[in-house]
Amino acid sequence: MCARTTRRTHTKYHSRRRFKFGCRTETHNCCHVLLRLCARVLPRIPLIEDLTTGPIPHSSFLLVEFTGASQWYNASFTISAGWLKTGGGPLGYNSLAHPPDDVRSKLNELGLNCEQLESEDKLYITDLYTATLGQKSKEKIAIPSLKVADLSIEFSRNIMRGPPEPDTLAIVDNGSTLARFNDEKNWVEFILTRIIPSAKLLKNTGIAGIIREIHSAWVYEQLEAAADGIIDFSVEEEGKTLRDVMRIRSMRNAHFDREWHELKIGENFEITLEK
Repeated sequence: MCARTTRRTHTKYHSRRRFKFGCRTETHNCCHVLLRLCARVLPRIPLIEDLTTGPIPHSSFLLVEFTGASQWYNASFTISAGWLKTGGGPLGYNSLAHPPDDVRSKLNELGLNCEQLESEDKLYITDLYTATLGQKSKEKIAIPSLKVADLSIEFSRNIMRGPPEPDTLAIVDNGSTLARFNDEKNWVEFILTRIIPSAKLLKNTGIAGIIREIHSAWVYEQLEAAADGIIDFSVEEEGKTLRDVMRIRSMRNAHFDREWHELKIGENFEITLEK
């Protein structure tokens, strides 16, 4: 959702997202050198790119629609950790649903060292959660107001004019929270005219979640029409059994598997596809 601002009292909005995909081309004729290069670990988006035949292109905006009981939040942490572990560029986690320390705790549990990553400017956790409580954040990176009028000004001044940042991935855990503070048309227009275009302008990749079946059909149609991909997270009931599942419903710029896939929850709450 955001990137850097020039004032510490506001936020480093994290609109930096994306990775360098593929091996670096070094002109050598020796096959073993090329094999070594291609064997390098490549930055990737876990779960989502497990279901595509190739990388998600730069400048993509992916919409996640999830049910409240689904594993989307744990999946968002898994995607974040996997991105950084495989050498992805800076990651911005924009938290509307969790206190920042809870986000850090989840990421640390998945094997990251958040304190070190934040000090190295590889991880940015933006606190939007505290604003939902009507309190002042103590975080270095925080958004003081969720009113679209305030967000839009900050966004256009400090984010959309920034240089391209194709190595950055940004995640918004629950964009539906904006509906608590704004009229429907206003918050949807903010996403359509600020958040999604920023991915195109800055050539980075964004993933934003919204809750299914709580907004009007107009909201979903508008956002789905603007997104480059749509991913669903849900819970299915089979007899007496509940299954956590995900699927890619649509992807405009990458070939993909349309089937529902069951999810496995690890002891540290890492989410993987059930084999």
